[in-house]
Amino acid sequence: MARNTDTPASYYGEPRKFDPNFRGPIHNRSCTDIACCFIFIIVIIGYIALGTVAWSLGDPKKVVYPTDSKGQFCGQKGTSNSNKTTLFYFNILKCANPAVLINLQCPTTQLCVSKCPDRFARFLDSQSASKWEYFKQFCKPDFVLGSKPNSEVLRDEDCPSMIVPSKPFLQRCFPDFYTRNGIVTIANQTVFRDGLNIQRNISDLQDAAMSINNLLNAKQVLTRIFEDYANTWHWILSGLVITMVLSLLFILLLRYIAGVLLWLIIFGVVGAIGYGIWHCYWEYSTLRMKAGSDVTISEIGFQQDLSVYLKLSQTWLIFLCSLAVIEGIIVIVLIFLRRRICIAIALLKEGSRAIGNIMSTLFYPIVTFFLVTICIAYWAVTAVLLASSGEAIYKVSSPDGTCVYDNSTCNATNFSQSNISRACPGSQCNFAFYGGEGLYHKYLPVFQFCNLFVFLWLVNFTIALGQCTLAGAFASYYWALKKPDDIPSCPLLSSFSRAIRFHTGSLAFGSLILAFVQFIRIVLEYLDHSLKGAHNKVAKFLLKCLKCCFWCLERFIKFLNRNAYIMIAIYGKNFCTSAKEAFFLLMRNILRVAVLDKVTDFLLFLGKVFISGGVGALAFFVLTHKIPFLQQHLPVLNYFWVPLVTIILGSYIVAQGFFNVYSMCVDTLYLCFLYDLETNDGTPERPYYMNSTLRRILDKKNVTPRKKTRWNKV
Repeated sequence: MARNTDTPASYYGEPRKFDPNFRGPIHNRSCTDIACCFIFIIVIIGYIALGTVAWSLGDPKKVVYPTDSKGQFCGQKGTSNSNKTTLFYFNILKCANPAVLINLQCPTTQLCVSKCPDRFARFLDSQSASKWEYFKQFCKPDFVLGSKPNSEVLRDEDCPSMIVPSKPFLQRCFPDFYTRNGIVTIANQTVFRDGLNIQRNISDLQDAAMSINNLLNAKQVLTRIFEDYANTWHWILSGLVITMVLSLLFILLLRYIAGVLLWLIIFGVVGAIGYGIWHCYWEYSTLRMKAGSDVTISEIGFQQDLSVYLKLSQTWLIFLCSLAVIEGIIVIVLIFLRRRICIAIALLKEGSRAIGNIMSTLFYPIVTFFLVTICIAYWAVTAVLLASSGEAIYKVSSPDGTCVYDNSTCNATNFSQSNISRACPGSQCNFAFYGGEGLYHKYLPVFQFCNLFVFLWLVNFTIALGQCTLAGAFASYYWALKKPDDIPSCPLLSSFSRAIRFHTGSLAFGSLILAFVQFIRIVLEYLDHSLKGAHNKVAKFLLKCLKCCFWCLERFIKFLNRNAYIMIAIYGKNFCTSAKEAFFLLMRNILRVAVLDKVTDFLLFLGKVFISGGVGALAFFVLTHKIPFLQQHLPVLNYFWVPLVTIILGSYIVAQGFFNVYSMCVDTLYLCFLYDLETNDGTPERPYYMNSTLRRILDKKNVTPRKKTRWNKV
């Protein structure tokens, strides 16, 4: 019987030979890629050792609590600062540099205080008894009024020259900007006098701390968002539960009405997007006739009330164009691939039958999620502990920034008796960051890179383990000649034990290659971020080319690894051999791979969009009080889109978890299907294992052996 292949076999190896003893995933197998398994175990032991060292040397208080100029923590219990939880900057104008704000450290004296100042005041005007009682809490604790001339007090920063009304944010005192009618004020003032009695505008302080003001605005938005989450968490949870039920029903329904359901999904998505296009055009046409709606989004900037954007015609025009492009792409894809949808439906039906017979596979993503969560938590804790494992480093800062010792390391204990203090009067030895000069601190960046790389390796290994486990279970279903009677008991558990016992090295090998590529991509992203201010266009162009190439390489390796794990789960060979055989098998059937597999992925994507979009539409009607009998149970929200977006994204992620299992099932059945075509011919000795629907579509049939009769013997 002729082989149904799409490319010459000699190019990509010979078709697989028939094995009369093969009955699904082999049981008599040996360990593969043992060397990589040992390396993987050693790396895990080293990773545990790194976490232990970071735990013993790190100090989480350095991250939790802000640090004053003497290196003491604000708000730490058992210290003199236990009741002083907020950090106060003597000269907030020196904190204007965005790089300074990232580290939340400024080249000025910093002091832990119990509360931020709530009024304008100057040191020169606050030396009377009544005023000094309030002002002295913002001076150094050991300062005594009148102990030195005022000029030396301000030079040495024993007291701030001026304080402004502030409020705490991230446990730090930042100016309390307030915008009213488009005018920025502080304590209802637009002008004030600084420490040198010079009249200044609020804009002077605003320009110096503009990024701080943006942070404060963001805080207000975040506060309202948290309030909305607190009021609607049970509604969000209900939406995710509905998504889980719909995803499960969708997968089960594919077994019976895959064709009708998928065509309904296709036309439903096309119709929904078409309605969205009409609605956007109607809104755009209506707003275009109203005065003031032609303002562009860039002109109004960021607004806390996001409903403002819905009153602009440009917003609806953007929605209209985006939906039109999406609609056009979907229609074009359907036109060109309409003849292959029937075969994709048959594969989906078979996948649904496989999951229906092995229901435990739907819950395996919980195991993967649990293991990935452990990896993320361990990586994050180790990274924080490594970052906080250094000693306090102090740097010299002078009042006017002209000292030759500026930014040099200093000793805060005896700085007042040092040569630097005498050479640069008024200079300070302030806390800068945590670090050190020892061997451990010298290689601290290397440890962080190792922490990141091993984290990527472990996450990819966890995903690989899940893919190999699911592939083994679904392959057991396909290669059962009489389904479901010939399916072995506990196929998922058996597949998991085989993957762990025999193929840890192979899974570690494949995940190592992928982790290496992902690590390079992260380094390239870091370099791209560092070169944003550079003007070397050639370097930027080369960097973007490298990013594009490694993105493509990562996608290819993920595709190759996925199919290699399927081959490992079935035949038990090492990673390289399995990857080679999977690649050659797919290349021998390149047209089917390019069309059928992608059509299946496209239909599954439409299913995810349909489920998450349907749940999102239901959530929209509920949160906007469109359903009367639920109005009295809904709280008043600041931003209804906060729980709405959360429900839509969460629904998509939940559906993704279910459909990833389904996608792995279809991919596994597809590879088995291709091998079935190559090794079998439908005779009684070599029957096809595919179901009757696929045999009918491909015009294949199993020949039933004829019963022997008296006439046969003649």
